[in-house]
Amino acid sequence: MNFYLMDMVFYIVIILIPIIAQINISTSYGKYKKLGNSKKISGFEVARKILDANGLDDIYVVETSGNLTDHYDPSRKVIKLSRDIFKGESIAAMAVAAHECGHAIQDKENYTFMRIRSFLVPVVNLVSSFSWIVIFIGLLTEYFQIFYIGIALISIGLLFQLITLPVEFDASKRAKKELEKLKISNNEEAIGVKKMLTAAALTYVASVLTSVLEIIRLIAIFNSDRR
Repeated sequence: MNFYLMDMVFYIVIILIPIIAQINISTSYGKYKKLGNSKKISGFEVARKILDANGLDDIYVVETSGNLTDHYDPSRKVIKLSRDIFKGESIAAMAVAAHECGHAIQDKENYTFMRIRSFLVPVVNLVSSFSWIVIFIGLLTEYFQIFYIGIALISIGLLFQLITLPVEFDASKRAKKELEKLKISNNEEAIGVKKMLTAAALTYVASVLTSVLEIIRLIAIFNSDRR
C-alpha cells in the first residue's frame, strides 16, 4: 500500500474512533436520561445513600455546570454532578452518580491504580504541554534522538490512559454492586445501568486506541521522511 494512502487511512481511523465512542455514549445517555428510575430518587440522593452506607459521610456531593462533567475530586473529597445527574431521577442519573461514588470508595480503600493515576497527573500535565513541540522539532530536523524523546513524552500520556482503564472499569463494577446491595435499582434498571456505564468506559478504550495509532503513525511518518 502506498505510504500516503496508508497514512490517510490511519488519520481517518484516528479521527473516527473517538467520534464513534462519543456518539455511543451520547446515544446511551440520551436514552437513559429519559427513563425514570422506579425509586424516583435523584442522582444526589443515590450518591448520598452509597456514600453514607460506606462510611463516607464526610464527602460532599455538589452540583456543577456542563453536560457529563461529573467527576470525583480526591483532593477536595467532593463528588461533582452535572445538573441533569444531580437533580435527575433517571436511570442515567443513577448510573453516573453511583460510578462517581465508586471512585470515592476506591480512594477510601487506597486502590492501587487510582494512586498511580493521581501520581501521574502532574507529570502528564507537564509533559503534554511540550511533547508535540519536541516531536515537531524532531520531524523538522530529522534528528532521531529528539523525535523519540517526543514519542517517549507522549507515551507517558498513553501510560496514564492505560492506568485509567482499570480505574474506570473498577468504579463501574463497584457502582453496579452498590446499587444492587442497597436495592436502589431493580433488575430491569440494572441492565440500563450496565449499558450506560459500558458506553462510558468505551470512551476510555477509544482514547487508548487513538493514542497507540497516533504514535504508530508518527513513527511511520518520521521513518518515511528519513528515507
